[in-house]
Amino acid sequence: MAALFEAAGLTDVDLDATVADEHARSAAYRRVIAAAVVPSPRDLAAVLARDPEPLTAKTAVVNLVDHLATTAPSKFQQQAAEIAAEANQLAPQNREFVRQRLLDWNLWLATENGQTPSVASLSSASDWMQRRLADFSASPQTLALLAEHGRTKKIRNTAANRTKPTNR
Repeated sequence: MAALFEAAGLTDVDLDATVADEHARSAAYRRVIAAAVVPSPRDLAAVLARDPEPLTAKTAVVNLVDHLATTAPSKFQQQAAEIAAEANQLAPQNREFVRQRLLDWNLWLATENGQTPSVASLSSASDWMQRRLADFSASPQTLALLAEHGRTKKIRNTAANRTKPTNR
């Protein structure tokens, strides 16, 4: 763990406190993920996934996934495959959560690159991603699909309202 913090340039981390407390580890992991210089995403995911506290491990890997999707979208698909391999170290329910998050971000990035998702891919997206798409997608096709096939009434209504022309 000390090498991880050192590689990220975090010299002010109290290693003893971090080892003893999952909250301190979680905070340190967030700082490592946000650092400009970190190990490869796969190596970092491997370290994070081995945290002794299952929820801390899952949260840290999800934070890494979210960070990569929003800061390095052009590299995300390659990095997602590497992280998915490391997610096998997580408890089964946590592993599935990380895999879903990877699928969600791949869907988001595809729509951001102008691809219209299929109804099946929208149906397999989490509620979180469907809400994100309904709230922020600039794709009229994606919004129309969500207005018709969104999982919840709120998602359908949000998407439908965003497809209406604004009154000026």
